[in-house]
Amino acid sequence: MSLSFMIAQFLNGLASASSLFIVASGLTIVFGVTRIVNFAHGSLYMLGAYFAVTLMQPLLDLSRSFPMFLLGLLVAAALTGLVGLCIEVVLLRRVYRAPELLQLLITFGLVLVIEDLVVRIWGPLELLGPRAPGLRGAITIAGSQVPSYDLFLIAMGPLVFGLVWLVLHRTRFGILVRAATQDRDMVAALGVNQSLLFTGALFLGGALAGFGGALQIPRAAASPQMDIAILTDAFVVTVIGGMGSVPGAALAALIIGQLNAFGIALLPKSTLVLVFVLMAGVLIVRPYGLLGRPEPLSLRVAVPEGFTRLMPPTPALWLMCGLVVAALVVLPLLADAYSQKIAIEVLIFALAAFALAFLIGNGGVVSFGHAAYFGIGAYAAGLAVKRLGFGMEAALLLAPLAGAAGAAVFGVFVVRLQGIYLAMLTLAVAQIVYAVAVQWIEVTGGDNGIVGVWPARWAEGRVTYYYLTLGVSVTGIFVLHRMLHAPFGYALRAARDSAVRADAIGLDVGRLRLLAFMIAGAATALAGGLYAFSKGSIDPTLLAIPQSVDFLAMLLIGGIQQIGGALAGAAALHLLRVWALPLGDMWRMVLGLTIIAIVLVSPQGIVGGVAQLVQRQRRARTSS
Repeated sequence: MSLSFMIAQFLNGLASASSLFIVASGLTIVFGVTRIVNFAHGSLYMLGAYFAVTLMQPLLDLSRSFPMFLLGLLVAAALTGLVGLCIEVVLLRRVYRAPELLQLLITFGLVLVIEDLVVRIWGPLELLGPRAPGLRGAITIAGSQVPSYDLFLIAMGPLVFGLVWLVLHRTRFGILVRAATQDRDMVAALGVNQSLLFTGALFLGGALAGFGGALQIPRAAASPQMDIAILTDAFVVTVIGGMGSVPGAALAALIIGQLNAFGIALLPKSTLVLVFVLMAGVLIVRPYGLLGRPEPLSLRVAVPEGFTRLMPPTPALWLMCGLVVAALVVLPLLADAYSQKIAIEVLIFALAAFALAFLIGNGGVVSFGHAAYFGIGAYAAGLAVKRLGFGMEAALLLAPLAGAAGAAVFGVFVVRLQGIYLAMLTLAVAQIVYAVAVQWIEVTGGDNGIVGVWPARWAEGRVTYYYLTLGVSVTGIFVLHRMLHAPFGYALRAARDSAVRADAIGLDVGRLRLLAFMIAGAATALAGGLYAFSKGSIDPTLLAIPQSVDFLAMLLIGGIQQIGGALAGAAALHLLRVWALPLGDMWRMVLGLTIIAIVLVSPQGIVGGVAQLVQRQRRARTSS
């Protein structure tokens, strides 16, 4: 490797690091102040790019000069900041006291809405922006041609860092932001207007995201798919650096920029996994990031959101469950083939969502990467059939074993963490598994996946496979439900509610959480195996972040506090998606608005909302 090549890669890594830091710094400021994991941050980055494309050319037509180009960048950033401000005032202000997972869900709904709005306003095709005046050429450094615009980006990173540092350390607003990052309740006790503080934080975070997106226009086209890609990278930077630490974000961006630059050259097949391996390693060694600090006690959630008042099943509940199962049994006699297909998918997703509810609601272990075990089960079943010559029955038995084994390997490290860092480590694990599925082409087939994974002859018919799925899913849910009321379930809830007290009475909290992680992984992998045979093919999208978000959305839409919430949420989200898809380009907006409406109108979810309504009616009858 020549010196000139190394210098060129180093400078390229610095340019990427500067861009990444600008976006990630906005995310870390928002999280530090509001404690919201803002999934819509990538959407603000995308809006900044589109604002720049729209504004830049008219401004350059007035005067084709670099100051006019810089004005376009600043205007795009300001407009994006205003969008962030509107999001805070209209939506986020209403959910600051809601559970963190519901806050995440409402920002996910925003992602869907903004993506559809972008497509409707600017179209589905990529849009190219103008080049920066005076920065179109390249400069020779140590024998290598380095684009002038890359050098401009390298300069922008330290400049933005300096300006943010001045705002945070030399202004009253910045001092309050740093104080809120350390102890939000104390800031409120001192009489600070938190609403105004949160609004300012969202404006600043949105402006930084928009500025980062606008800076990319001379290098890359604006597209409706650019939000998810940058969001993943920004999350990685924020977590590695330490949630809420701007210097940490700068250090992490610098490391990741160089890792990507030299990783592409030295280990091209590992580019998708390197940063997530780094993130997992940092969280294992230093759970709060490189420059992060342990959260103050005032910011820790003593009792994670989960099942409440979990009473043993009553005869009335058993009767209702029996009626639901009976209705599912007769469904094939009344429904057409397409409805049977949808019902199969709902049953599969219900099993996976209930497994996640078992993990989060009963164990307090929040997983952002639940799709990893869904995909592991699907690939285990598919590879068993295609590579090992197993039958469907043996493949379905292998799927949960593979899921449990994967959960055991990863869970040893995951269950040691707490809160958002635990969730982000599960996300890193899912991305590592996803990268393996994409790049281990000889085994997994890469992006093409595995095709021809069909059921056994006796289960080839749609009706027969429906009844197989019904039997396996209902049995799996029943077993998980029984575990909730077994001594293991009570011990797990005790560890969830107070790990210190549980440890004091002799419970091995780490072992309990690891076992719960393995059980949830096995049940989810079983659902993945069923899904593989229902579709006949497998591809890496089963492991991707959107699939994990779908499982979380199912749980939260149905209601995380109610044991039946996961089942209702799985049915509601999948049926809504099936209903919204025929709407064409608007299906994301309909789905996103529905999710936002559910969070605002019924934060307890569908089942929780119905239960609350029933209780109100009973009270009204009693009082009358």
